[in-house]
Amino acid sequence: MAVVEYTTEGHVALITINRPEARNAVNAEVANGIEESIDRLEADDSLWLGILTGVPPVFCSGADLKEINAGRGASLNTERGGFAGITRRERTKPIIAAVDGPALAGGTEITLACDLVVASTNATFGVPEVKRSLVAAGGALFRLPRKLPANLAMELILTGDPVDAARAHQFGYVNHLCQPGEALDKAKELARRIEANAPVSVRTSRRVVLAAATADEDTGWHLSEEGMATAMGSADFSEGLTAFIEKRPPKWTGR
Repeated sequence: MAVVEYTTEGHVALITINRPEARNAVNAEVANGIEESIDRLEADDSLWLGILTGVPPVFCSGADLKEINAGRGASLNTERGGFAGITRRERTKPIIAAVDGPALAGGTEITLACDLVVASTNATFGVPEVKRSLVAAGGALFRLPRKLPANLAMELILTGDPVDAARAHQFGYVNHLCQPGEALDKAKELARRIEANAPVSVRTSRRVVLAAATADEDTGWHLSEEGMATAMGSADFSEGLTAFIEKRPPKWTGR
């Protein structure tokens, strides 16, 4: 059985880390499996977004420390994706993290690389690397302060202690909080809400939001205008207006 499973539902790709006996820790096979899954998502025009989850009771415990201790730490990174095949991966389609258990160390960094997070009350997030004489090098040191208040992010980074999903939701890290066992279903509900929209507009809007996050307003205006031009030049542009006028759901092509 593959340690990363890939299935599709409608226009959504479901990527599942399936290594529960190792707390879904990232080894070379997991990293390559996630990267290959993202490749498939990006290459398939019929797929508009993805969901990334892990077989409960753990979302992902981070890097497989046995691999690092054996001198194989480099294998947990892919050339294009970085750690776990995702943390540095450039892509165009949104990915939702469905978290129904602890997401720690690299597991937290995987969620930070996703665009949205749905989590159950069983979920926790944290970067305990300092407890093992390591550094959270998969993006947490700069992404976590963008998701949480700076002092709270600093506390998590310096103490290595986790934050529970309810508090992460309070500060906006988690988009939707749900009961245990419901994270994947709630993520699919969120995916359907995104799936209902024009795919080119979704991808373009995502790109502008990410590019403008640390830019000045002039750059933000420029990127927004470019984004509008891209959306208006898509094949789905006239369909969106026509469907509105005809008072019917649009039939998107994704082009």
